[in-house]
Amino acid sequence: MKIIFASDIHGSATYCRQLLNTYKNEGATLLALLGDILYHGPRNPLPDGYNPAEVAKMLGEIRGDILCVRGNCDSEVDQTVLPFNVSSDYAVIFADGLKIHLSHGHREVPNLCANDVYITGHTHVPLNAGNGYIHLNPGSVSLPKEDSRHGYIVYENRTFTFKTLDGKAYDKRSV
Repeated sequence: MKIIFASDIHGSATYCRQLLNTYKNEGATLLALLGDILYHGPRNPLPDGYNPAEVAKMLGEIRGDILCVRGNCDSEVDQTVLPFNVSSDYAVIFADGLKIHLSHGHREVPNLCANDVYITGHTHVPLNAGNGYIHLNPGSVSLPKEDSRHGYIVYENRTFTFKTLDGKAYDKRSV
């Protein structure tokens, strides 16, 4: 199973298009979105190519491939334009004997076991850490912070690879 984990599109059609091209080029079978899909929120600038309606349309074209959790900038009205569930705070993926927990990262950390993987967004900063469990963050698709790059994580065969939107790997975590 090959999965792309991405977060914080914030309504950028420009970067959503790049993400979907990356998804296609990687040959992944699931796009796991970690929230903040359509809107930028009051603390963020407008991202390049800000067009929430276009983002909803593009993501709708692959709705069967998407698993999404709700971010702090996502609202009930987003569910009326997105043809996939965007209302859950948490999700879990079971792959290759791993239990991969998903959350945007603005809610309480769920109860995790030592071998669990916890993937969040929210901070717009990539993270590859262990704290009794493995905590990963792909950073932001559209508004990276702290000198990070527009990026995502690709999972395959128990390995999480951090990549920039142009497909260049820069970090890795095997479990």
